[in-house]
Amino acid sequence: MEIDCSKCGSKLTDKGRVYDFFDDYSAYMDIDEIKLADGIPDSSGSDDCLHLFSGDCGHDETRVIKFTEI
Repeated sequence: MEIDCSKCGSKLTDKGRVYDFFDDYSAYMDIDEIKLADGIPDSSGSDDCLHLFSGDCGHDETRVIKFTEI
């Protein structure tokens, strides 16, 4: 997924799921349980995932992306 930074125009880097940054243990929690705290109504059980993207200028943005199987 390629997204341009709204502040500097650089390509944003996908840093992963926002939930993984909540605390030291959130990366190990069940995804449907941790999604209850993401602020998106009805996201638990859906195929949407909130990711953190960072630009070269240090600006962070979040985007909802769809789960994909690898």
